[in-house]
Amino acid sequence: MRYKLTLSYDGGKLCGWQVQNNARSVQGEIENALKILLGNEVAVTGAGRTDTGVNAIGYVAHFSFPSELPMETAQLCYKLNAILPKEVIIHAIDVVDDDFHARFDATSREYHYFVHLKKDPFCEKYSYRCRTALDVESMNKAARYLRGTHDFSCFEKVGGNNKTSICTVTEATWEEYVPTHCSMMGYPCEKGDYLVFRIRADRFLRNMVRAIVGSMLEVGKGKKSPEWFDSLIKDGCRSDAGASVPGNALFFSGAVYKAAK
Repeated sequence: MRYKLTLSYDGGKLCGWQVQNNARSVQGEIENALKILLGNEVAVTGAGRTDTGVNAIGYVAHFSFPSELPMETAQLCYKLNAILPKEVIIHAIDVVDDDFHARFDATSREYHYFVHLKKDPFCEKYSYRCRTALDVESMNKAARYLRGTHDFSCFEKVGGNNKTSICTVTEATWEEYVPTHCSMMGYPCEKGDYLVFRIRADRFLRNMVRAIVGSMLEVGKGKKSPEWFDSLIKDGCRSDAGASVPGNALFFSGAVYKAAK
């Protein structure tokens, strides 16, 4: 039988989703916990790879078990959370069709990247501090060039083993937001102090979102024009784009799946 996991994780102390030698990963922690509870080696497949330090909310994975589980899914969920490190939580375990695939059945995935423009001790862990004023309008003009189907190899980490670098981006936008500690507890803030970049696509390349954000900050700082993004996507390579921003401010924020048959 096949089971779908819905989970969230803080990637700060983990090496990303995928199992790595001599490092803790989300996939590895879940597989180890399942082995303890089910007594068998269990392979867990995720919706996509997230890099070291990257976080996730509403991430989806699946695993198969050769027979009926020795306990109810709610009980398994409870016991998994008791074993898993505090950085990882399983929200739900659901029985799905045997051909469900957490990666290949996803029609879109979404990421959020958080930026703050002034010193804030309550944002440092999950947001990137930019010390230069940003032109959000120009960044959103640049973001429009991302939408559509393009070869995004200019934002792909060198050495990736993807068969293709073509992705279809359906949403890319910068927005202002007010963090909870400001809205609920009176931490001082002004309009534009906090920004979030939201991007949705059918697939993402390794390091793609972090490279896009780093390049967009070049536009926001006035070092590059919005039109630079057009030429970058059409003719650029990774060395032409901006530097990647840190992973701690990046969140996998959901996946959409095609309807069950």
